[in-house]
Amino acid sequence: MSQSLSLADAATAFMNGSILAYPTEAVWGLGCDPRNEAAVLRLLAIKQRPLDKGLILIAAHLDQLRPFLDLSALPAERLAEVLASWPGAHTWAMPASANAPRWITGAHDGIAVRVSAHPLVIALCDAFCGALVSTSANPGGEAPPRALSEFDPALLASIDGIVDGDTGGLARPTPIRDALTGAELRV
Repeated sequence: MSQSLSLADAATAFMNGSILAYPTEAVWGLGCDPRNEAAVLRLLAIKQRPLDKGLILIAAHLDQLRPFLDLSALPAERLAEVLASWPGAHTWAMPASANAPRWITGAHDGIAVRVSAHPLVIALCDAFCGALVSTSANPGGEAPPRALSEFDPALLASIDGIVDGDTGGLARPTPIRDALTGAELRV
């Protein structure tokens, strides 16, 4: 079983390219430093997820997401709707900045982002001092775990550690909406 880490140790692990599991609003997630291409590519290989799908970034506050986003591409009323939903269990596909790496955006011009209200996610992002990749902790096509006991043993053995805690109790992963149109992309 992967080692359980404190917040400080988790932040250091992320800085060193580690992939960690942690609870999110509804399911357990896998995360890494979104600026570390090798870590992201390893995470995608562990999940058996294609690069072109893109990944979600989570943050404790908007400032942690700004380097990845082009907020000027959003009309003021659309940005106001996004900001009014945060912190919370709302993921938005927003226009990506020119600096957003393709290993995060995949084949998309936008990037899915969330400012979380989950206390452990907030603490992780604050300890790391930045946004984190967040994707469900399951191999492609399998159900995401809602508890550590539900993890695929091979997946758990392939990551670098866990930050133990409880999920936020949502019945389903967070909905994803298009920030430009408001359209639902994942209900």
